Amino acid sequence: MYHHVKRLMYTVNVGTPEPRFGNMLLEQFGGANGELAAALQYSIQGLNCDDPDRQDLLMDIGTEELSHLEIVGTLARMHLKPMKKSATAAESDPLVAIAGGGGATLCNSMGTPWTADYLKITGELDVDLRSNIAAEARAKIVYERLINFCDDPGTKDALQFLMTREIAHMKSFAFALDSLGKKPFSIGQIPPTPELVDQYFNDSTGVGDHGERDARGPWNSGNGWEFVEAPAFGEIRAGEGGRAEGKSRSAHR
Repeated sequence: MYHHVKRLMYTVNVGTPEPRFGNMLLEQFGGANGELAAALQYSIQGLNCDDPDRQDLLMDIGTEELSHLEIVGTLARMHLKPMKKSATAAESDPLVAIAGGGGATLCNSMGTPWTADYLKITGELDVDLRSNIAAEARAKIVYERLINFCDDPGTKDALQFLMTREIAHMKSFAFALDSLGKKPFSIGQIPPTPELVDQYFNDSTGVGDHGERDARGPWNSGNGWEFVEAPAFGEIRAGEGGRAEGKSRSAHR
């Protein structure tokens, strides 16, 4: 059950509207990493969740994201308002000015319509929680960039609040994932193929004009890894060996 309270979760104050920045804000309204996508993703995950405790988490954060959508929409509307009367302001984004009437529209900053393809919902709780952690991280970076491109103090304050809540959500999702007690690389029910799962394929080889040096680290050495040298090169070498042997036989004949 939802109930709309006629008060923003965080008070918005815009001193000087900037239509171009209002267009940037639409990225967090109807973009791939925006608040609508987050609200629907977490809420639908929650509806599908059989774990009542984690369901409560998903519904809590999904509902908060709707409040964030309201904040971003209000910020966008206030910054886009000059488009309603000024042709010069409308030129910064004719689509928003003409089709959207100078208000928040369900598209990203490039005018691409919102799509449900943005949502990552698998029905596997641990997989969904990992997706949510990544989603919050991406949203945090978008807010950070918006802050860097903003000159209005009141707008920056609201964006700082929203950016900070992304980290709070990341923490909740990360602890919820950890509380499941699953091994980090245990995904689904069917186990991976032994040996193959511990092989690292060195598929970008060469130095100088042929490529960068091969790097080693915990992602491909130690930790049970078997470092496999360029499987593609192995096939080429095998082929070359076969051709060389054929040439030798031809010469012998």
